[in-house]
Amino acid sequence: MSTPKIDVQVISSGILSEDVLMLGESVIKQAKIPVQQQLVLQFGSLRQSVSVVSVPRYEGIRISHSLARRMGVTTGTPLRLQYRTASRTLALGPLLGVLVSRDYPDQSDKPFGAITMFCRELADTCRAQGTHVYFFTPQSIHTDLKNVEGWVYHSNGWHRATLPAPDVVNNRLTSRKLENRPIVQQFIRDIKQRYGGVVFNEKFLDKSEVFDALKNDSSLQKYLPESHSLRNYTMLKSMCSRYPVVFLKPVRGSLGKGIIRLSRLGGEGWQASFTTVGGTRKQSYPNLLKFFSAISGKMKTVRYLVQQGLTLIEASGRPIDFRALTQKNATGKWVVTSIVGRTAGNQHYVSNLARGGTLATVRESVAKSNLPAAYRGDASARLTRAALDIAKGIDAHIPAHFGELGIDLALDTGGRIWLLEVNSKPSKNDNTPLNEGKIRPSVRMMIQYARYLSGF
Repeated sequence: MSTPKIDVQVISSGILSEDVLMLGESVIKQAKIPVQQQLVLQFGSLRQSVSVVSVPRYEGIRISHSLARRMGVTTGTPLRLQYRTASRTLALGPLLGVLVSRDYPDQSDKPFGAITMFCRELADTCRAQGTHVYFFTPQSIHTDLKNVEGWVYHSNGWHRATLPAPDVVNNRLTSRKLENRPIVQQFIRDIKQRYGGVVFNEKFLDKSEVFDALKNDSSLQKYLPESHSLRNYTMLKSMCSRYPVVFLKPVRGSLGKGIIRLSRLGGEGWQASFTTVGGTRKQSYPNLLKFFSAISGKMKTVRYLVQQGLTLIEASGRPIDFRALTQKNATGKWVVTSIVGRTAGNQHYVSNLARGGTLATVRESVAKSNLPAAYRGDASARLTRAALDIAKGIDAHIPAHFGELGIDLALDTGGRIWLLEVNSKPSKNDNTPLNEGKIRPSVRMMIQYARYLSGF
């Protein structure tokens, strides 16, 4: 569907009234828009009765200052335009809202802290594609749920503006507490039910939910280490009787926090390795029951997944795993945008960059590892296939809308691929492809998917 990109020109409200739009003659012909008739202007949640006046030898759209203020746009804002004949609706957009955890209004050059560069990159790419994007926090949603105090980026920096609720929301909240706030949940419902909009990455995934959902799919079982919710000592004892190493992972953890590696010492003894900021803290227990007693207090507040230990490929004794970024593209299909190898930092057994891990390409990671030569040649293709299979599995078996997923995979020393974790809020730093130009493919892909969802 062709949706022409046009530039907005804002005219004084004394010259042009709010219910009149001036459109270039060629745009009117291309989109088959009736002139001087009552139409509905749609921009996100905004609806306004308007009539259209044709302007010869002009390519843009002229709107009144008062309408521009309600839309949160300024002169020079590029938008796409579409006329929907059945509903006599002139739609401008798409309007994309990115929901972030916090902003820093007193830091005008870095209003989003560490992710400001990502937000700027997204704003620049949206402008090139004729998509209007704003960034907002739970605190900036109006109580009427129709408008938002959002941040928009112009050539002269970041500015606050009042904007309608968007056509598409990318939920990038990094806190479950914020995501579960009543106003956020009601806003998400309203976007979908009142305004016909779409929210993607609408919820966090926890580890139990992912493994429980995927193990019912016979085509995915080959990727899944044995995993169970740790409810009692019997479950721990059962897993430890089958595997010399097991991992206890907080169901709602991230960045490798709180993971415990439990390994058999010989006889009845076990050694627990706890992740800490400075490295790994090790403690020995004479038997499994002593270890369970030591963590049972923590289990009152932290739910754990107990998982089969894997013999991951490594380099110089440091484990290697892989982060694949999967995204939906301009036709709504899953693709793998990037895969990077991550080598754990010294004194760590988790590979997160926050814990001293380092990035390399898949080829480089495999080349420096102890993976047998027979499994090296097709490693990248097999990791790509696994990431796609798992992304499609999440879509099929978990009732929520996702547009991008960070999928952590591992290769064992026998060449087999395993799923470690699925992240529904992938970091915009951890998965950056190496040696990319200024605009990351992941940013372009996200905007293309937003356009696909909104019909622009």
